[in-house]
Amino acid sequence: MTTVAVDKGVGALLRGWRERRRLSQLELALRAGSSARHISFVETGRSRPSEEMVLRLAEHLDVPVRERNALLLAAGYAPQYAETPLDDPALGALREGIEQLLAGYEPYPALVVDGSYTVVAANRGITMLLDGLPEHLLTPPLNAMRITLHPEGLAPRIRNLREWRGHLLAQMERQIALVRSDALRAVYDEVAGYPVAEREAGDAPGPEAAPYPYFALPLQVEHDGHVLSFVSSISTFNTPMDVTVAELAIETFLPADPATVKYLQSLGP
Repeated sequence: MTTVAVDKGVGALLRGWRERRRLSQLELALRAGSSARHISFVETGRSRPSEEMVLRLAEHLDVPVRERNALLLAAGYAPQYAETPLDDPALGALREGIEQLLAGYEPYPALVVDGSYTVVAANRGITMLLDGLPEHLLTPPLNAMRITLHPEGLAPRIRNLREWRGHLLAQMERQIALVRSDALRAVYDEVAGYPVAEREAGDAPGPEAAPYPYFALPLQVEHDGHVLSFVSSISTFNTPMDVTVAELAIETFLPADPATVKYLQSLGP
């Protein structure tokens, strides 16, 4: 009886991932070198998938590493992927590489966040943008979403707040649809509830009214009397084998106009 309950557990999870990816049982079977009949039996609990099959299906369904461990546990197997603390000596080379990358990107802003947007590393470009924020927002652990959207954070300085806020919330919604994370959901609920001030007369126009075309939605933020424009790029690690590493994201902010480049370079080292 216990085995049947476990099988139904992993079957339902796999079916959920397949439906998220909008694949039929036949399409998944062809990709995984199986049969639609076997996939059906696994999803309904009539067949217990092997450990190899669970991992193979997870690979073809592009299941996040943390959720692959959940699938293995539901099928009655041990997790395959460790969750190493970032300060563990085993990740020393990773930390050093991240620090070098962030330093090399200066004077432009760059930071690294985990799966719930807690800031684990940042460069001086980010520190510059955070000048003057209240201490309660800068006390570790810092959260990038909270700092950006809080009414006492960067929000009052962001000239296109409604557009940028919409982009960030949509980004979080996509992540929540893919991973079961109470921490991420809590951050989303918090920041989505922050009030948004109405744009006042004299505020900068939205990005669509800029005198030159943007190639992506910019973050337009004030700093010391200047309006700086950035577009962001997010990078993750290829084929991670550790939950911690899999959930790290490196976000770099590329100047979106010549005036921003000139201003940041004028600040010196």
